[in-house]
Amino acid sequence: MSFFDSLNTSATALTAQSLRMDIISQNMANIDTTRTSEGGPYKRKTVIFKEISDDKNSFRYMFNTALNNKLNDSTLAGVKVDRIAVDNSEGPKEYNPSHPDADENGYVEKPNVNVVEEMVNMISANRAYEANITAVNVTKGMINKTLEIGK
Repeated sequence: MSFFDSLNTSATALTAQSLRMDIISQNMANIDTTRTSEGGPYKRKTVIFKEISDDKNSFRYMFNTALNNKLNDSTLAGVKVDRIAVDNSEGPKEYNPSHPDADENGYVEKPNVNVVEEMVNMISANRAYEANITAVNVTKGMINKTLEIGK
């Protein structure tokens, strides 16, 4: 694995974790949303990751093409967001007959977002982001040391 492979892998992970943090924030912001444009309460979203091998949009592919090198198909090039899944499970029901979204029995269906679960996911995404920043900084340090050898 070259320095550029390492940077590319970390860059894809940083992008994916950033989107994960955005989706978690969206879930937290909509914790009390009982009416959406689709109808019904807000439904929790989850980011699904997928490993990627070299594709034509990666920095590694473009760099190796420019140098006329052959790509190693067995080398993974990082992670990408496969999809954003919607959790269609029912949320808790709260008795509030004066609420405009209450059903005929006076119950309001709340979003299926659990604050504790979202906070744990946010901490996990933050730690993964920090780990990839550290990997980028270590790689930059190795590149700098390598360049100092030539002086």
